[in-house]
Amino acid sequence: MARFSGRFPWFAPTRRHTGRSPGGNGRRARDGGPPKPLIQRLRALVDVHSVAGQMFLLQVLIVLLLVVAAVITLLVQARSDRFQGARDRSLASAESFAHAPGLPAVVQKGHPGASVVLQPLTEDARKRGGVDFIVVMDRKGIRFTHPIPNRIGKKFVGNIKPSLAGRTTIESVYGPLGHEVQATVPVKDAKGKVVALVSSGMRVSRVSSAVDRQLPVVIGAGGAALALTTAGTALVSRRLRRQTRGLGPAEMTRMYEHHDAVLHAVREGVLILDADGRVLLANDEAQKLLGLPADAEGQCLADLGLDSKIAELLTSGRAISDEVVPVNDRLLALNIRSTDRQGGPPGSVATLRDSTDLLALAGKAEVTQSRLRLLYEASVAIGTTLDVRRTAEELTQVAVRWFADYASVDLAEPVLSGGEPPVGSYREAPELRRVAVTGISDDHPLYRPGEVHTYLSLTPMATGFVNGQSVLVPDVRAAGDWYPDDPGRLELVMSHGCESLITVPLQARGVRMGIVNFWRSRERPFEEGELSLAEEMAARAAVCIDNARRFTREHAMAVTLQESLLPRGLPEQSALDLAHRYLPAQTGVGGDWFDVIPLPGARVALVVGDVVGHGLHAAATMGRLRTAVQNFSTLDLPPDELLGFLDELVNRIDEEAIAANDEATVAGATCLYAIYDPSSGRCALARAGHLPPALVHPDGTVAYPDLPASPPLGVGGLPFESVELLLPEGSNLVLYTDGLVEDRNHDIDTGMHQLATALAHRDRTPQETCEAVLGALLPDRQRDDIALLVARTRLLPPDRIAEWEVPADPAAVAEARANLTRQLLEWGLEEEVFTTELILSELVTNAIVYASGPIGVRLLYDRTLICEVSDTSSTAPHLRFAAGEDEGGRGLFLVARMAGRWGTRYTAEGKIIWAELALR
Repeated sequence: MARFSGRFPWFAPTRRHTGRSPGGNGRRARDGGPPKPLIQRLRALVDVHSVAGQMFLLQVLIVLLLVVAAVITLLVQARSDRFQGARDRSLASAESFAHAPGLPAVVQKGHPGASVVLQPLTEDARKRGGVDFIVVMDRKGIRFTHPIPNRIGKKFVGNIKPSLAGRTTIESVYGPLGHEVQATVPVKDAKGKVVALVSSGMRVSRVSSAVDRQLPVVIGAGGAALALTTAGTALVSRRLRRQTRGLGPAEMTRMYEHHDAVLHAVREGVLILDADGRVLLANDEAQKLLGLPADAEGQCLADLGLDSKIAELLTSGRAISDEVVPVNDRLLALNIRSTDRQGGPPGSVATLRDSTDLLALAGKAEVTQSRLRLLYEASVAIGTTLDVRRTAEELTQVAVRWFADYASVDLAEPVLSGGEPPVGSYREAPELRRVAVTGISDDHPLYRPGEVHTYLSLTPMATGFVNGQSVLVPDVRAAGDWYPDDPGRLELVMSHGCESLITVPLQARGVRMGIVNFWRSRERPFEEGELSLAEEMAARAAVCIDNARRFTREHAMAVTLQESLLPRGLPEQSALDLAHRYLPAQTGVGGDWFDVIPLPGARVALVVGDVVGHGLHAAATMGRLRTAVQNFSTLDLPPDELLGFLDELVNRIDEEAIAANDEATVAGATCLYAIYDPSSGRCALARAGHLPPALVHPDGTVAYPDLPASPPLGVGGLPFESVELLLPEGSNLVLYTDGLVEDRNHDIDTGMHQLATALAHRDRTPQETCEAVLGALLPDRQRDDIALLVARTRLLPPDRIAEWEVPADPAAVAEARANLTRQLLEWGLEEEVFTTELILSELVTNAIVYASGPIGVRLLYDRTLICEVSDTSSTAPHLRFAAGEDEGGRGLFLVARMAGRWGTRYTAEGKIIWAELALR
């Protein structure tokens, strides 16, 4: 019953305290539940785990056994009756027809005459006799008659040998009409000779039996017995449910076991009293707590000698919740509830719990909770930054807030710079620097931050540092062994109220980095249990300090590497007045870079770029890209072509990283490349995913030139576009990286607007512009590198530029030399005339011989003297060593020897061969 009660609601017991049984007979239950379906009642009834179900199944088996036995008996009797009836009829019909007068004479006629005479007679006799067939046959068994005409003349199915011998044969066969009982009788003539045979038979199934009338009676009686059994079992089951309140044997056994376990195994007293205050039940714990005798059950509580207060509470009958009552030397938590609620018997039940030890445990739990709170606060507040000094300050602040009156941290000098103190044992405490100190007041005599000191050998600080062990000094005044070592300062410390000390060395990964001191006043000295708390707090701080130290070292290494890869200084040139700023990120170096590259023709290239990511890899990639830009610039390529070569380089770097399965090192970068020509004031720019430069006009207005937005380097597959701008003299071209204008608090458009506002001033020098921009846009917490390059444009004076055309005639070389000589004399460069004439002659002669079209000559007087010869050919000359018998090949060799630098650059119209001479 217990197992089915959860699945079949009809059989589920109602609330046990009411004493009500669930409704049945298809009606609504007393507690308002819906009527239970009949099928659920039957399922509950046949539950083999209940007593009623087992009784029901036993009765059903008995009834079924009786019914089956009766039916089998009737069936056996019916079978016997059918065979006997079929035998009697068949035998009577066969004998009657076989002894008919004149039959032997007709049979002796033979076929077919006998068949014609006998067929109607046998059919008439068969119908009157109620059999299925009457067959007349000869001695060979050939039929003269048969109910089925086509069977006439065929051999009889059956055993005729006994009949041929004059005996009657009765047998059961399966003939043409089915399962039959047939009797075969001999036909004899007057002499007693067997002349023919007569067989009569009928199907067994045609014989009726009394079983057909008795079987329904037997089955009906069995059904009635089964119904009575079901009804009786249901009544018994219902009565059992009422008496056991819906509990089956297993549940009752389990309830008793639980009852016994609750009363005798739990450490809580249970006392049940009736309405008269008589003890109905008292478990072992209740007897122990109240001091009751073993035979207390059945006695009146007032007669058991209990304290008057506890006896009055137990017999009061009112509800009590967790009231603490002193009993003897114990404190008992008392709970009382009435048992007559919801229809139960009158009385009360009381539970008693010994809470004497809870007070001590509560105090210990509070201390433990406060220590856990301190460790949690320490884990959250210490190590918020990767700064050694700030981490030490956080340790002292947390300690003073929760643990000590004063706290100080001393560290070895190498730790502050990211170094590592020597590993191993110490004979004496090294020189330490006070990094942080925090206390309940600022007028303390402890060492101040920044002071360097060495603890004397007998002090707890020196002892703890040398041994690597924490030291607890509950009372400093009682520590006479080290008191004389430093009486002056110690006296000041104690007079300030610091008379209890815990000193803990700061060590991580086996490296001793410093020491932390905790001070308290005499009113609440440190206890032994607080030493482990101080060690745990110091251990967490030591790990954070060690992480900050290593970060400081790695950051310094990365910054050093980055600075070594950036320009050490700006090259000398006259085209631009330059100023720059580079600020590495506070959390780690990045891949931002800038460069200023002098180009032939007094031109200058300006570069600014940004490699994606941070760390050493980004810095190394930046160095590779900067070197590549410098190499590509020697080819004197336009900005868009140079970015194309740079894009291929980044793609190769990515392919190398992918081939090495190092996806973390895949490069990605942006770049802005500009070439400024002071002779014309034109500036060609191209960018690859980089922010556009800011252009500050001489009147102070700021604009962002509309440069085509090309993809970043490394994307590949798309060409870059360049734009040429005409910059007035005195304009400021500002190149920068995204770290300057991008911030978490605003989008990049806001940053660019702030940059334009900071630049919108006239008559500022580039240095002043850099200071103003950083003052306005530098974030409080710099998370990315910042590269800033400000270039004020200059123009080469027109009187320092000379240019003319030379006809493509060898005779014109002399005129070109004459023009050159006049111009150099006008500039006061008499000493350069001979060398420059020789260089110009060779360049012009080469252009006349190997090129076509107009030939142009231009002289630029800047820091150097620049001679340029232009033509329309795209074929560049190459320097080679001429053999002794060669007629040519010596001109460029002379140019290379006499000029400081020379080279070729291509233009849209052809090429320019230039030579640069240093001025004396």
